[in-house]
Parts: sequence; structure tokens; C-alpha cells
Amino acid sequence: MKKLLILSLLVLPFLSEAQVKVDEQGFETFEMTEGDTTFVMKKYFLVFLKSGSSRSQNKEEAMKIQTAHLAHMDSLANIGQLDIAGPMGDDTELRGIVVLRVPNMEKAEACVQADPAVRAGRLSYEIHPWWAAVGSSLR
Repeated sequence: MKKLLILSLLVLPFLSEAQVKVDEQGFETFEMTEGDTTFVMKKYFLVFLKSGSSRSQNKEEAMKIQTAHLAHMDSLANIGQLDIAGPMGDDTELRGIVVLRVPNMEKAEACVQADPAVRAGRLSYEIHPWWAAVGSSLR
């Protein structure tokens, strides 16, 4: 895992030199060699879910929105567009992180804008393109 983290930090300088390929579905990848290992780097979209401007719902309404938000996350995972998601462990403006496996920013925006919590204003968001080695996993 440490090697993959270091690899991720080293990607940016090489990205301008890399031969980025686009597959038939629109996903961008490139190969990066470190020593005797070649990694296939793929562009994902990292979403930072933050507190929205409309968080004054009563407890019952907030729970309905949260239930719908979780159902939306499940639906994205079930169709293969969400690789990992979870809430933050503290009580700050940053509420959670989502990694989307979609081919472009427009599709990432569509996934996030369809979230009931975003539509209700309970959550706002930032989306950033993020390169990671295909097959990376948390431990």
C-alpha cells in the first residue's frame, strides 16, 4: 500500500509525458513503470461531500434525505460507478468522500447532482480528477 501511495504522489510529474489512452467507454489510462513493475494508471473522480447551505431540516426530514442519499450511493455502486465512499470521522464541513469510476467530469457531475442530499441542499461538493493504479485497494 505504501508503494501505491508513493506511486500516486509521483504520477503528476510524469502525466504530462505519459501516453494517455482513451478506451471505447471513454476511460483514460496510461502505463507507468517503476523499477520492474508497470502500473496501469486510470482516471477516477474524487468527490468531497461538504455541508450544504440548507441543513435546517427537522430530524425526521433529515433522516429521509439521508436514507435517500444512501440509496443513491448504493445504486451507483450497483451499476459500477462508485468504487468506494464513506463519511468523515469528525464533525467538520467535510462530510464524506466518494470515488467515482466514470469516464469524464460530466458523468461525475451527473452522479453527484442526482444525489437527493445534494438536491436538497444538505450537501455541497467538489469533484477532482484523480489518477490511481488499477487494482489498488485499501488495507
